[in-house]
Amino acid sequence: MTIPDFQNLLLPVLKVSKSGEVRIGDVIALLADELRLTEEERSTLLPSGVQGMFANRVHWAKFYLIKAGLVEATRRGHFQITEEGRKVLSNPPDKITIEYLKQFQVFREFREETSSGKSADDGGGIAETSEDILTPDETIRQAHRQIESELAASLLLRVRSGTPAFFEKVVVNLLFAMGYGGSGADIARSLVGKSGDGGIDGVIDQDPLGLDRVYIQAKRYADGNVVGAGAIRDFFGSLDRFKASKGLFVTTSSFPLPQKRRPICSARELSLSMDSS
Repeated sequence: MTIPDFQNLLLPVLKVSKSGEVRIGDVIALLADELRLTEEERSTLLPSGVQGMFANRVHWAKFYLIKAGLVEATRRGHFQITEEGRKVLSNPPDKITIEYLKQFQVFREFREETSSGKSADDGGGIAETSEDILTPDETIRQAHRQIESELAASLLLRVRSGTPAFFEKVVVNLLFAMGYGGSGADIARSLVGKSGDGGIDGVIDQDPLGLDRVYIQAKRYADGNVVGAGAIRDFFGSLDRFKASKGLFVTTSSFPLPQKRRPICSARELSLSMDSS
């Protein structure tokens, strides 16, 4: 099975606490057993690599139950059911959701407070309906990925709308911003856009002393116009003419090669690198 979202864990977490004080670590292990999660599902980490995804969702379930007054924290890492929580279990719903928790005044006050930005718990606008299944931090990560994707698309569009010479300069300046270049900065800039350059658009120094040079070719292709094998062969030929041992081929489109063998970077990777620099 897939790892349950935190709303599907609200009722199970509440039920586990009905017998008295429980430790959150024990609850995580108990629910993982009850749900028959595989070892892979139990060990799946958040993108941060700091906490397990299932454990994180159990923690968020406990957090919302506390905010609704159905359980209460007793000491560090421990909690227990409240009288209000026992009332819910006396006639339990099929599933507890954020929408269900809105019947409790204390939870509505919490939602109003977070929505207005007055609380340290940045939960405003999260999971407004029972269809919303992401925890607040998962929602933040999803929003970050969406912003990153939109920024990458915007950067790529801007690069493609420029001239080939503009793209060549972007690539060289990007590599300098990433820490490459060294004493070869003037050489790289003098080669960009220069006629008779033998198919090489720039040269950078891989080390600060300029002992190891990398020759660059930048192809500003439209989306769908993949770099063909012929272009790669021509690039290798140019490297051979310069007696170069290293080359970097960058494009705004893509390479028709298997993932593990593709050269350098794709258009999306280039856009993201431009952003990070």
